[in-house]
Amino acid sequence: MNFLPTSSDSCEESLYPPFAKYANRTTFFTALDPPLPASAGYVVVIGFGVMFSCMVTMLVMMAQRCQYRALTSEYFNTAGRMVKTGLTASVIVSQWTWAATILQSSNVAWQYGVSGSFWYAAGATVQILLFGVLAIRVKQIAPNAHTFTEIVRSRWGRLAHITFLCFAILCNIIVTSMLLLGGSTMVEALTGMSKNWAAFLIPLGVIVYTVAGGLRATFLASYVHSSFIYLILVMIIVVVYIKNYSSDIIHGLIQNTSKFTSEQCKSIFIEYQQGKYACGPVEGNYEGSYLTLLSGNGFLFGLINMIGNLGTVIVDQSYWQSAIAARPNAAAKGFYLGGICWFSIPFSLATALGLSAVSLLLPITKTEAQAGLVPAAAAVHLLGTGGSAAILIMLFMAIVSSGSSECVAVSSLVAYDIYREYVNPNATGKDILRVTRFTIVFFGMGMGVVVITLHTLGLHMGWLCKFSL
Repeated sequence: MNFLPTSSDSCEESLYPPFAKYANRTTFFTALDPPLPASAGYVVVIGFGVMFSCMVTMLVMMAQRCQYRALTSEYFNTAGRMVKTGLTASVIVSQWTWAATILQSSNVAWQYGVSGSFWYAAGATVQILLFGVLAIRVKQIAPNAHTFTEIVRSRWGRLAHITFLCFAILCNIIVTSMLLLGGSTMVEALTGMSKNWAAFLIPLGVIVYTVAGGLRATFLASYVHSSFIYLILVMIIVVVYIKNYSSDIIHGLIQNTSKFTSEQCKSIFIEYQQGKYACGPVEGNYEGSYLTLLSGNGFLFGLINMIGNLGTVIVDQSYWQSAIAARPNAAAKGFYLGGICWFSIPFSLATALGLSAVSLLLPITKTEAQAGLVPAAAAVHLLGTGGSAAILIMLFMAIVSSGSSECVAVSSLVAYDIYREYVNPNATGKDILRVTRFTIVFFGMGMGVVVITLHTLGLHMGWLCKFSL
């Protein structure tokens, strides 16, 4: 059955590919013509950072005043160990929503079709569900722990403690680098703002409210950030599958794309080469279709994604900290609910923006896709400057929510597993709180420098994502 519009359809022909405005384009994004002005990048990076810093800091102060609770080192790093199920689930969603969740999920859908979006989401949901079991055990055997490396130290001794401590800090560095690397690249593509300035300025707002409120501030901010992400996600799905197109139309367009010959692809893309653009049958997929789960490359990606991210979650202190902060009866339920809710973000976003980028024959190159620019390109095409702003805000929310969790995680490791364990065993609560806050500032600013160095070396988020797996 043919779902493509005919001349008698009332739909505008400008909605369907190939588009005349891309006829002579070799890439989608050009440095000379970003969708938004550079000022928009500074408004989002600095303005939203300041706004959320003030808002979250006020919420933390109000909560402390209402609960008559002083901000001790214990409360700063554990949020009182009384967080309920809903807030725990929202924190898990925000912690696991990296820049790669928004950017790379659409990239693998652009590469492998629907199997890519499914295996990205499914392959990274299993770890969170499994961690729910660990959350129960943490509350049972180590109810007063601050970090998972403290548990390692008690069970296996100093050598194992140092080994896992190095793994944990390295994991936090890689995750934060991935967040800033993808985010700064996207900001530059959408606004023309320097990606080096973006990498340096994005952590500033995170540092302010994290230093002020600790883990509690991170939890409150994560709830707000997750709300924004879901609102924008729903808007994108409505635009793609209801307002502009339908599932039947997208299905027909994608089927056409997979059946194009090399000659037809060359007539659409002036610099067409096999693998450079999403055009023609997909290598390794059943009948070359983008709409099959029978994909060898897609399954291989899912397997690597599942195994690699399992290690990432296990040695990432931020997830252990969420388990430690949760109430005993809320820890496992929070992780299960969070994992199920998180699945919808990469799967829905990738099937909406990733597959629409393929079906609409947008001139996205493999290099742009590896840099995570597929969702931005699709959003710009579908919504214009509004789409650019929506993706920029969505990405900023993902970065700062995950980034604040990473900052608190590293600060806890340094304060409890390095400072109190090896530097000052008699450290008081004030000493630990001071070291924790100093570490947050140092780590946040230091990661900006690290990402600028990665930019200078010519590395992109896709490379770092594969390296971490």
